[in-house]
Amino acid sequence: MYLIDKPYVSEFLLDTIRENNYQIIATKEAKELVKDTSLNWISEKEAFMNIINNPYQPIYSNSENALNWIENNFNKSELSKQIRIFKDKVAFREQIKAIFPDFKFQKINLQDIQKIATEELSFPFVIKPSVGFLSLGVYIIKDENDWINAKKKLVPKNLKSIFPKNVLDTSHFIIEDFIEGEEYAIDYYHNDKGEVVILNILHHIFSSGTDTNDRVYSTSKAIINKHKTELENFLSIIGNQLNLRNFPAHAEVRIDKNGKITPVEINPLRFGGWCTTADLSGIAVGFNSYKYFFENIRPDWDDIFQGKENKIFSLIVLDNNSGITPINIAKFNYKALANDFENPILVRQLEINKYPLFGFVFAETEQSNKDELSHILNSNLMKYITVRE
Repeated sequence: MYLIDKPYVSEFLLDTIRENNYQIIATKEAKELVKDTSLNWISEKEAFMNIINNPYQPIYSNSENALNWIENNFNKSELSKQIRIFKDKVAFREQIKAIFPDFKFQKINLQDIQKIATEELSFPFVIKPSVGFLSLGVYIIKDENDWINAKKKLVPKNLKSIFPKNVLDTSHFIIEDFIEGEEYAIDYYHNDKGEVVILNILHHIFSSGTDTNDRVYSTSKAIINKHKTELENFLSIIGNQLNLRNFPAHAEVRIDKNGKITPVEINPLRFGGWCTTADLSGIAVGFNSYKYFFENIRPDWDDIFQGKENKIFSLIVLDNNSGITPINIAKFNYKALANDFENPILVRQLEINKYPLFGFVFAETEQSNKDELSHILNSNLMKYITVRE
């Protein structure tokens, strides 16, 4: 079953639901967002009974907004418990404490951030909302100056959000050890036996050691082959702890120079947010992660990347780092942006006054042309913005 909610659902995902006659739950939010009456809509009552009769019913949600539906209908279920552990970063750290006994973390109220003494802190560390999304409110603190600057930004007026509290709640934060290493995002699912099936591994590239933005994610056959086995083994440990079955997820981890894997977070019942990473696989690479999950299929990477072995496929997140407030932006030049890529497979536009993003780009790049990825990674996007007069 598909549990669809705002803020965004892609045509690729809707086409997948339509072409495979997958069930979609007729919640008020889904009906407002999706107008196609030809889809295989089922009532909320029928969906409820499906889950009661089969607790391991495969469910996919395009948005963490929709997790409220599960919480409201199945508050005491194992599924709700699993979701709550993943969504609350403090609860997640508690869950895996035995695996990482030396990893330090603490929960702190927003109002107490200004009061905490520097002597109580251990640099470097990361501070972020305990329930978070899109790297909003996330800061890497290397020293006391970073902490002073972060505290100026971590005040209520700067932390307003379009997202509901179960998606982004800035009333509580987590302070935790800074994790060394390269960051990777993984789309995967636990199959009907609980085994991990990886559907994508993307290298999350940063512009600096203190960068927390979600600008560039790149995947390739080489990246997947290099990390697939170790990540399967690692994610299986966490999945076995929580008895996950028919459960899609999107993990973010860091892998250090010695190969040690440490999780940053795991997001439940979805792949990359805003229909991004799974759509990248389908539109750019040519295999459908949504279908693989629902049909319990393992990817054949040699077949999938045949003829594409030297290609890099990237998701570009067009966050507004220009310093210009949305109300003062008259236009964003998507055509000029596309022209700066070797092969822009898709440019997905969003309304900057409605969402915290200009949109996304799916790009195909030759290994020899990584400069275009470095360029967009370090761009403040000003060259594409027209400011209101």
